[in-house]
Amino acid sequence: MRFGAAAAVAIAAVVAGLVLHAVAGRGRELSFTLIAGFAAGIVFQRSQFCFASAFRDLFHKRERRVLLGLITALAVGSAGYMIVFGAWIPDPALHRPNTAHIAPVGWHLLLGGALFGFGMVVGGGCITGHLFRLGEGSAVAPVGLLGVLGGYVLGLAAWNPIYLNLVSSIRGLWCPERLGYAGSIALQGGVLAAGAALLLHRTPAPAPAAPSPATLPVVARRVFVERWPAWVGGLALGLIATFAYLRTSPLGVTEEIGRLARLAGGGLGIMPDRLQGLDELVGCAAVANPDTVSTNAVFVLALVGGALFAALVAGEFRPRLGTAPGHLRALGGGVLVGFGAMISLGCTVGTLMSGIMAFSLSGWVFLIALALGAWAGTRAIGRPSP
Repeated sequence: MRFGAAAAVAIAAVVAGLVLHAVAGRGRELSFTLIAGFAAGIVFQRSQFCFASAFRDLFHKRERRVLLGLITALAVGSAGYMIVFGAWIPDPALHRPNTAHIAPVGWHLLLGGALFGFGMVVGGGCITGHLFRLGEGSAVAPVGLLGVLGGYVLGLAAWNPIYLNLVSSIRGLWCPERLGYAGSIALQGGVLAAGAALLLHRTPAPAPAAPSPATLPVVARRVFVERWPAWVGGLALGLIATFAYLRTSPLGVTEEIGRLARLAGGGLGIMPDRLQGLDELVGCAAVANPDTVSTNAVFVLALVGGALFAALVAGEFRPRLGTAPGHLRALGGGVLVGFGAMISLGCTVGTLMSGIMAFSLSGWVFLIALALGAWAGTRAIGRPSP
């Protein structure tokens, strides 16, 4: 039965791709975005690539699996971005990539990253984690996403003083402008290599996974049933991120949430008449998008669909109601995540991954603040969230 349901999801994705491909003027962009989102959903689900788990498991149990996967994604994506930059911008000192996630670096980024890290650990998931767990049948995930939407509304309501006091006078730092391509890739590669070496040296090797029942051939079982190693997920995400940037735009999962929050805030009457400078900033900002079909909405929905497909094939789609305390934590943590993502102009995929892959200092600042917030969140809960 689950294979029939998985086939139905795949067929629905193909039909949706054909429909989107027929959209005048935007068909290729939208259909490619659907493919990228569906593939990303499969990767996130099969490798259980969750940023909240990465930091919570490291701080609570000294498990390095997902964090090493993140380092792999950043390394592969950085190499891919460097190839794209080298082809598009021969001299980085003369021009910077306007579409890359090169965000202003200021106190707003530290505050947003810390709130995001604390909220994702306390709430049991980052935005991406909630999205792919929604595809697995979690009833807690939509509660967390509802909290994220509410946090975005609050962030938008507080945006003008944040922008005027913390953002308006600063500019994003793009490392190739100062160090050139060779210096940037050497520095970033060295930092990532040092982080991987530190994790390998200071944390124990993971126990071997228990083999799954031999109901399928070995290759099929490893691809469709057994959990992928996190480094495989990181490798795949790095490649997806590179091709997404080459073909459309950097990866991110919060732009559509921000757009909905902007509409909701306006409807509630708590939104300022004008959001200062927001529509001119690069990143997963809550832009005023008049399109009836948002590109980011296609990516997010396709990600959920890809996770659903992968979970069905692997036999991991299990509707789970969760507990009342778990729902409350997801809601409260989601509010912090949403507020932090709004003032940081993105999340762990947009500001962190896409920013670091683009050699932007903002991605590293967000990562440091996020790690500190996640450490505090781990201490607050005292044990992993269910």
